[in-house]
Amino acid sequence: MSGSVESGFAVGERTADISGGDNAEPVYGLVADIERGSLHDGPGIRTAVFMKGCPLDCAWCHNPECISPKPQTLYYPEKCVGCGHCADGCHNGARVVCGKRMTPDELLLVLLEDREYYGDTGGLTLTGGEPLMQPAFARELIRLARRERIGVAVETSLYYYDEELLKSFDLIMFDLKLPDDERHRKYTGVGVTNIKEHILKVARLGVKLLARTPVVPGVNADIETIAEISDFLYSLPAVYKYELLPYHPLGRPKREALGLRPDRFDVPDRKLMEELNRYAFVR
Repeated sequence: MSGSVESGFAVGERTADISGGDNAEPVYGLVADIERGSLHDGPGIRTAVFMKGCPLDCAWCHNPECISPKPQTLYYPEKCVGCGHCADGCHNGARVVCGKRMTPDELLLVLLEDREYYGDTGGLTLTGGEPLMQPAFARELIRLARRERIGVAVETSLYYYDEELLKSFDLIMFDLKLPDDERHRKYTGVGVTNIKEHILKVARLGVKLLARTPVVPGVNADIETIAEISDFLYSLPAVYKYELLPYHPLGRPKREALGLRPDRFDVPDRKLMEELNRYAFVR
């Protein structure tokens, strides 16, 4: 997922109702960011739409601005020049508002501008945050993308299970961070039992699944944990690939900008990642 926040997103800005006829009721979503030309949110070149709101509160989250389902202001004091015109909008990036109401039609215009770069493998990725927290918006955006023959993928925690919505994706990318309720609740705020149940359900939908585990030293960066997760995922033929993603500290400055305590995790070194990857299954 992306680590950026576009400073052009403004709260309270009116979004045009371009969703249909005069009597059409517009569907809105709260968007944290749009990353165009993304190479890390699914196959090919993609437009990644980061949605606000997540039921998990992962201690290492690198997109903490996507956790709250409401607009937020990030403050970077080192960029402030003391101009006194905060109310007019900050032009130096010291105050960044994260969270913009948008219609699916507005986002479709962005996708159409990017479509020539997608080729046969790229397309739209809904990410966040947790895109399944805004199902009506997701459904309508997927419908519009399908109409234009744009492929759709999702990055999700699978905390929620919406069968019809999940079946509409070409690819589902999900995390399994820890295999047991106790540690999962300690580090994410929620248990893992229902997530594992949802993984079992989604594995029967006929959609390609890509599983990931963020490797965080002191949390899950040990052979026993990775092997247990790998064994569970290997039993599901729909999971065509399992990736270990090393923790990175991109979320720290954003946590500070939100007034949150920064995390203190270490980045796993190459030797550790190579060792753990020996226990992550390969199809």
